[in-house]
Amino acid sequence: MAPCWRQGASLLPVTLWLLHCFSWGQAETVRTSNVLTGPGAQDQGGSMSHERVKRGWVWNQFFVVEEYTGTEPLYVGKIHSDSDNGEGMIKYTISGEGAGTIFIIDEITGDIHATQKLDREEKAHYTLRAQARDRYSSAPLEPESEFVIKVQDINDSEPKFLEGPYIGSVAELSPIGTSVMKVAASDADDPTYGSSARLVYSVLDGEMFFAVDRDTGVIRTAVADLDRETQDRYELVVKATDMAGQMGGLSGSTTVTIVITDVNDNAPSFPQKLYQFSVSEGADVGTPIGRVIATDADMGDNTDMSYLIAEGEDGELFKITTDGETQEAVISVKKRLDFETKQIHTVVVEAVNKHVDERFVDLGTFRDKTIVKVSVSDVDEPPVFFPPLGAIMEVQEDARLGALVGTVTARDPDRENVPVRYSIDQSSDQEHIFHIDPVTGAITLGKILDRETAGWHNITVTAEEAGNPAQASESAVSIRILDVNDNPPELATPYEASICEDAKPGQLIHTISVVDKDEPQSGHRFYFTLAPEASSNRHFTLWDVKDNTAGIRTQRSGFNRQEQNIYLLPILVVDSGPPALSSTGTVTIHVCGCDPDGAIQSCNATAYVISAALSPGALIALLVCMLILIVLVLLILTLKRHRKGQRMSEEEEDMRDNVIKYNDEGGGEQDTQAYDMSALRSLYDFPEVKSADSGGELPCLPQWIQSRVSGDGGAADFTLFSGYIRKKVEQADADLSVPPYDSFQTYAFEGTSSPALSLSSIRTLSTTSEQDFSYLSDWGPRFRQLAGYYAPGQPEEEGS
Repeated sequence: MAPCWRQGASLLPVTLWLLHCFSWGQAETVRTSNVLTGPGAQDQGGSMSHERVKRGWVWNQFFVVEEYTGTEPLYVGKIHSDSDNGEGMIKYTISGEGAGTIFIIDEITGDIHATQKLDREEKAHYTLRAQARDRYSSAPLEPESEFVIKVQDINDSEPKFLEGPYIGSVAELSPIGTSVMKVAASDADDPTYGSSARLVYSVLDGEMFFAVDRDTGVIRTAVADLDRETQDRYELVVKATDMAGQMGGLSGSTTVTIVITDVNDNAPSFPQKLYQFSVSEGADVGTPIGRVIATDADMGDNTDMSYLIAEGEDGELFKITTDGETQEAVISVKKRLDFETKQIHTVVVEAVNKHVDERFVDLGTFRDKTIVKVSVSDVDEPPVFFPPLGAIMEVQEDARLGALVGTVTARDPDRENVPVRYSIDQSSDQEHIFHIDPVTGAITLGKILDRETAGWHNITVTAEEAGNPAQASESAVSIRILDVNDNPPELATPYEASICEDAKPGQLIHTISVVDKDEPQSGHRFYFTLAPEASSNRHFTLWDVKDNTAGIRTQRSGFNRQEQNIYLLPILVVDSGPPALSSTGTVTIHVCGCDPDGAIQSCNATAYVISAALSPGALIALLVCMLILIVLVLLILTLKRHRKGQRMSEEEEDMRDNVIKYNDEGGGEQDTQAYDMSALRSLYDFPEVKSADSGGELPCLPQWIQSRVSGDGGAADFTLFSGYIRKKVEQADADLSVPPYDSFQTYAFEGTSSPALSLSSIRTLSTTSEQDFSYLSDWGPRFRQLAGYYAPGQPEEEGS
């Protein structure tokens, strides 16, 4: 066995040297080589032989100490082949990491040296390959083998706090041993070799308040009375030492800042125990009086507080709120103050923490109190009404003029107690229905009342200090008009009912109700009876339902609308008073034809006669004929209007208003030759009026006029018309301010076969004339109105 290496050149510790030698000795064991080549490897016959041979390389790994500072290359180790007989025939070479630069080898002896200072923390090992060759032929004598050179660690790196400086926090008043934070240092030395990287921690500065775990680096509190209000942060210096704290070990330190966080351990505190403010008694509700503030040694949310007024005699007069920005308590007026009642008010204000720490509740350290005195100053105030919210008065609607309605009262609240004068605001009583006594405030009636016109009156009463109108106040007075029974009841509507001809006795026809403008306090009660003039009625009866309604029932059967199709039933309605008032209303009852099911078909007596005389087919034919006739009439009227319009448009400029008078009494035909009658006939085409021998009818006049002028069917009397027309002509002749637009034609000729009646201008009223007489359009309505011949219900139409 070859020696391990020269001990004199080795710097390894004894243990590593033994380990190295043991590894080298193990490498001497024989192992099987699959194929061996080289000199003497084949027999003479040239055949391959297989046999067990020793391994050629005799090393395992090498070590070299880091940070070597010597001047000579540092011996690392030696490689050797057992085929080397010491004659210098073998050449050793190395390749790989650092070969030829960091590591060099003696080609003859196989000694390896390190030429540079190595740093394990930079590179812990190097991998190289060794080769043994024939010096002359360079043929490999051994297979190339890999080996490792490890850099042996020394304690050359101090511990470092890579994450420092550290900042931690802990709540004040935390118990001893409360964990604050953890610090950790690192050592670049080899933790598997010796104690170079084994660290221990200690506190250099601040050890009175905090301690650090020697092995883990956890920082904990060392005292229980940390007070943020006294000191809110601490600066510690923590040291880490390697070699387990033994002498010669390296160390590193870092700074640790520990912030003491706040807990709500301080109560609010008022800097003053007494505050004084003043306010006018005339200050409105909500007016700020003053501000107070309490301080709190805590911070953040722990300083949030609310203020309140402690219960007391004067606490209800004031309100307190918190200013969210300044945390001040704002005291304001909650109710109106009165100098005459009390001049100084005392309230107790409390400041209370919003976020209370349960650990300090029992100590009462979450509130503080102070006293606030408020002085009220006097001002001149307007009169005050009693009651202050207005009065409600009542008066009967039949009260006489000057009757007392009620009295309002107001007084001066000031100490001087100036007299008060009353008046009614005219805008609230424009009709001057009420009067008020300016001294006593008594309200009396100035006009008669009517509840049905106005049930309530709202007036405004003004009270002002005598001699000082600027100090005035107003109050609303509501006056209710109490009802008296001064309106009779009336039927709700003009009732109309219908019954079938075959109605049975006792059948309910209709139900009627009553309205009454009065509103008695005890409610309405109405009584129904038939009017005295209907007491002998045999057709219908009246049934009082006792609920302010009544029902009409049939008293017999067998109604016939041919005999009588309408019945008028007068009903007397009486209220309950007092005094009892009554009125009579009429119910119209129609007798109608009904089908077998009782449904009403028709209530017209004429229609009944026609329908009874004609069959359904005949009725349908009659209706068709009437429809066709109506269409033809409308068509003719339309054509006549069209022709008339065209004619009038052509002759409009030729139309003149003339007065033509014939005063000559001649002999028949000579008169017609003397005057051209065709001009008159062409201008006005008057149809002839039938003589009285034709039955006394006036077909050219409307039926209602005929009834007036003919009277009992005799000859028409136009005396009234003649007088009226004559009077109008005289007025027109006397009126010189306007041209004679009106035309009047007189025919005084008395012939043998031409009655004067046929020449009357009244014939212009004929509805068959196609001429457009403007003078008739103008005078016609006024003529009929003054003559008094309007038919009842007939509308007045221009030009009729």
